[in-house]
Amino acid sequence: MGIMGIPRIAKKVCLVSAVCYQKDVHLDDVLQKMTEAFGTIDEKSNVFAFTHTEYYLKEMGEELFKFFCSFKALIDPMEIVSIKLESNKIESFFSKDAKRSVNIDPGYIETPKLVLATTKNYGHRIYLGQGIYGDVQLYWRNGAFRTNPWTYPDYREMDTLDFLTKVRKKYLSQKGEA
Repeated sequence: MGIMGIPRIAKKVCLVSAVCYQKDVHLDDVLQKMTEAFGTIDEKSNVFAFTHTEYYLKEMGEELFKFFCSFKALIDPMEIVSIKLESNKIESFFSKDAKRSVNIDPGYIETPKLVLATTKNYGHRIYLGQGIYGDVQLYWRNGAFRTNPWTYPDYREMDTLDFLTKVRKKYLSQKGEA
């Protein structure tokens, strides 16, 4: 007979976000709103042209840019639901004619994985509450982040993986696990 598992409170995680935006967006204003809502930005990736999908083309236009960032304060993983809802409010604030000019995709890094928060349900996503689902985009194995069959194309890029690995290393150091 096996030993029963013992429930444990989740450890704090590192809040991260992807930010995709139109070329004419005042990025400093977006970053200010994000800082007010989620705290100090700790790390920020290089900005790159977002050409990985045509998903946002109709709503946001052709010339899009994207970057990733992490936040200094660690969060309880259950906070990701309210953070996603708040990020949607920030997107609405910058919308024009009911179309977004910025897309903010929050998630978190914990020791074994990167989880993104989303409003869309698919077979590999778990309902977290209030219309928000959790999606494991990347998992850590043998010293590196690994992709899943559903991992978004820009999360497969070496620059993205390198940035997220750097954030994970800093997170482990914050927790005293490095």
